[in-house]
Amino acid sequence: MLEQLSYIDDCDTLGQKTNKIDIHKALVLVYRKLLEFFNAAFEIISRKGAKMVMKMVLENDRLPNIVKDFLKHAENLRNLVQKATWEIVEDIKAMLYDHESMFSHTNICRVDSNLSLVARWLGIGKMSQQSRHHAYLQEIRVDEACEFLLTDAKFINWHQATDLQQLVVLGDMGCGKSVTMAFLIDELRRRNEHQLPQPKICYHYCQNDETGQAIYIFSALILSLLEQFSGLKRTFFEWYKQAAASGIQPAASFKKLEEWLQKTLETLDRPLFLVIDGLDECDRASRNSLLKSLRNFSQNTPRLKILLSARPQGEILEQLTGMAKIDLDSDAERDRVIVEKTVERQLFYLSKDVKALATETLSRWAQGSAIWTKMTVDLIEIRGIRALGPMRAFLEEIPQPRQLSELYVNLFSRYTSNDPENQRLATTALEILAITRRPLGILELAWAVALGVAQEGVLTLDALAKLVDHQRVMSLIQPFVAHIDFNDLRKRQVRLVHQSVKEFIIREWASNRPSQQSSAFSTLAATDHAPVQQRTMNLEAGILDVCIKYLLLGDIGCIDLFSEEHVAIEELPQDLDLFSDNDEPADYDPYCTWEAWEENMIRYDPIERGFGELFVYASCHWIEHFGAVSAEPLLPGLGNIENLCQAGSTRLHNWITQNCRPDCTIKPRFVFDSSLYDPLSITSLYGSEAMLQGMLESSDFGKDKFLPNSAIGAADQILQWGDLSRLKLLLGSKIGHEIRNLDFFRLVMKQWSNSISDKCRQGWDVVFDLVDDVLDMMVRERWGNELLRRAASTGCMPIIRRLMDRAQHKAELRAELLDGSQPERGLIGEAVLGNHVDVVEYLLGQQGIEAHLQHRNSHGENVLHLASRLCNPAMFQHLVPRFKDGVHQTDDQNDTALIRIVMSSSTSRDRYESARILLSEGGANENGRLGDEQQEALRIAARLGDLDMCGLLIRIGKMNPLSAMTRDEDGQMVLKDQASENEQNMLAILESLRAHADAGSTPAE
Repeated sequence: MLEQLSYIDDCDTLGQKTNKIDIHKALVLVYRKLLEFFNAAFEIISRKGAKMVMKMVLENDRLPNIVKDFLKHAENLRNLVQKATWEIVEDIKAMLYDHESMFSHTNICRVDSNLSLVARWLGIGKMSQQSRHHAYLQEIRVDEACEFLLTDAKFINWHQATDLQQLVVLGDMGCGKSVTMAFLIDELRRRNEHQLPQPKICYHYCQNDETGQAIYIFSALILSLLEQFSGLKRTFFEWYKQAAASGIQPAASFKKLEEWLQKTLETLDRPLFLVIDGLDECDRASRNSLLKSLRNFSQNTPRLKILLSARPQGEILEQLTGMAKIDLDSDAERDRVIVEKTVERQLFYLSKDVKALATETLSRWAQGSAIWTKMTVDLIEIRGIRALGPMRAFLEEIPQPRQLSELYVNLFSRYTSNDPENQRLATTALEILAITRRPLGILELAWAVALGVAQEGVLTLDALAKLVDHQRVMSLIQPFVAHIDFNDLRKRQVRLVHQSVKEFIIREWASNRPSQQSSAFSTLAATDHAPVQQRTMNLEAGILDVCIKYLLLGDIGCIDLFSEEHVAIEELPQDLDLFSDNDEPADYDPYCTWEAWEENMIRYDPIERGFGELFVYASCHWIEHFGAVSAEPLLPGLGNIENLCQAGSTRLHNWITQNCRPDCTIKPRFVFDSSLYDPLSITSLYGSEAMLQGMLESSDFGKDKFLPNSAIGAADQILQWGDLSRLKLLLGSKIGHEIRNLDFFRLVMKQWSNSISDKCRQGWDVVFDLVDDVLDMMVRERWGNELLRRAASTGCMPIIRRLMDRAQHKAELRAELLDGSQPERGLIGEAVLGNHVDVVEYLLGQQGIEAHLQHRNSHGENVLHLASRLCNPAMFQHLVPRFKDGVHQTDDQNDTALIRIVMSSSTSRDRYESARILLSEGGANENGRLGDEQQEALRIAARLGDLDMCGLLIRIGKMNPLSAMTRDEDGQMVLKDQASENEQNMLAILESLRAHADAGSTPAE
């Protein structure tokens, strides 16, 4: 029965409303038996005990008899349909004979009786060409990568809903739109196979040739329709003859073809799918005509469903307004599936590990480009790479497939219409996108392109704004950029569609593109043999020129970026809910992005302030492009850099204010104080070495464009943020005298000491080596000792070692370094106060250091007194054995170092260990006991209630416990000093002292 059901559908494939009574009666009988079968079967399966009932039915022959009658009537219907079809064919033969009467009978016999002449009118090869292309797409298709569409809500609604007739699949160049459409065509066929009436599908693939013309498309669709509805052939033939008789060739008239198609679609009483792939391949006129016609078809044919695909071009999106849309966005999992299946299909002969390497690498670089994946796999197959090593070498620097480069060249020529002016705009735009540090907004890019191609004379933002045409720019480069939301012209979204486009622009653009008129990006044209680095630098120089020109426009230097209101807001706390009672701090998230961090912060709009569309990018990123340009012909003019970075200027303040606020939040991401900068410091930090060298040689640093003492300011910035090797350039320049002094090396040691981690201190040798350039000067100007003392104070061992090593062979330098005439502190004292144990250890090993070891300052303090301030046991470990005499020396308060240790506020552990070292290593007087002045330490420890220290002083220092006690009125031993500090420990201390006193002697340790 199921096999015979198709004959019902064949009644409609005749494509006409026939009045044949015999067909009508036969069809009624078939439907009657079909309904009887349904009713009987429904009753059977609705009852309980279905198995028993089925057995009874088979025995009484009710259901089988119905089936038998159905098959008899269906066979009769089939015969009638075949007869009607034969009659139509005979009619067409007669028509063909009449129409071709001018030809010989032999020619007529060669004409296929069904469609030959019609096919010749409409294009005899159109159907076969479309079928071949569909078969090719089936061959390369990876169904698993397309199946996600079947669960997309928009596809489901379009397929099932009666009021949703049009669906568009949008995707970037090379993402696999055509393959996806081929998958959907086959899926629709599969779903339609068992439906009655069976929906029909007419499809067409537009390509970059005549297949994208409106007449060709409608001719192909009509041929497909006639192939599936044989009864329409007669109607079409009669219509064609009638139109031709009036002097019009319908096959050459889009309007005529549209007219017939519209009328025919209205008569079909079954679902019909029209599938058209590649609207973007159509020229504008064809696309406009096609979409207008499809809208009319939808309005007048309720059972018609239309499925389209296109690149998301702005003009096309406007024309598709109101249609449901599915975006083929990049998806890593889909990329992996496509790569895996493509490699398995084409490179099946590779070993498992080589295939795994190819699959993993290509999946990572696919980034949504199915065409890149296919062509790269093709290239691997062509080259016959099989071994793991060669495959790894290939994948480490994947060459551009030749076919892909040819595709890009053809697209460029097509979208620019080979017009020189269009090519110049498109070239500039693509080269900007190939080198930008982030995606651009549509208006950002358009403003950059306008300035990049502008002739001299654009001096203001208003003048530049008049040159901007963002719609034109985007239409010229659309195939090369990723999907764009044209409703948001300022969203940072414009980027190249794939890495291969960037590589094409950088590696092959010069040899493949047509010759261009000069622009900011062609100041040094790259040849086909030029290295990639040079081509990249050309692009860097081009966008740098655009950024500098923009920031030098008159408006940028005349108005302040921040209004008074903005300045006031900057002082307020950001991202703070003043009305919330939640005082708990937010959890720290190490993976938080700046965008997420700044999400709720207060923002400002530079455009509203009058700074134009490109100000944010130019301010934030020009310094990055500045540092990337080092070839002399490409360097920006010194005058431009000096004007852009003029010290104290509004222009400098504006772009620096913006630079530390990339997303226009009132609160800056980092500190960038414009008052500290001038052309030299900016160039020292961000410019190339060649640019810095040129400025040092040619600029007049006495001009007001530079800060006073510009060299020391630049050195300070380099020491904090820059390339330390550039200090050598500063020192050797005509302004090097500004940093050949003690102040510079103070700055060096200050910034070095601020770089706490070892990682931050890497590369400082090049700075410390500068000491060699000023050895004679420090002796002559007598600041060598001060430098060494500063180094000891900051713990800067690299400078200390260099100075002392050089002094080994320079007597004058050694005398200067070890000059002990400074009244306040000696070298070792400086290191002790800085708690730099390594410096003290090193200096103690130097000859002639004794004077500094024994030095006492104006307060009578020696190095042991100074060490008692921090009570670092390691410091005492080095000092006491070398300076035992200092243990008994007192300061102007008559305190020894031991007393200072006892009274120190350092941790108990450090105090006890420091006191132990001093007592053990410091020696005793001739009686084996410490002097009377040291006995005071025990009394102080007792007064402070320090039980542990008292025990230490008695055991190791052999101090007399009686020195801390006296007798009261009752003759009892009590503490001499009963201060509040020792109230809690008084009894314990007293008992300890009594115990030692009763022993009659102080025991050894």
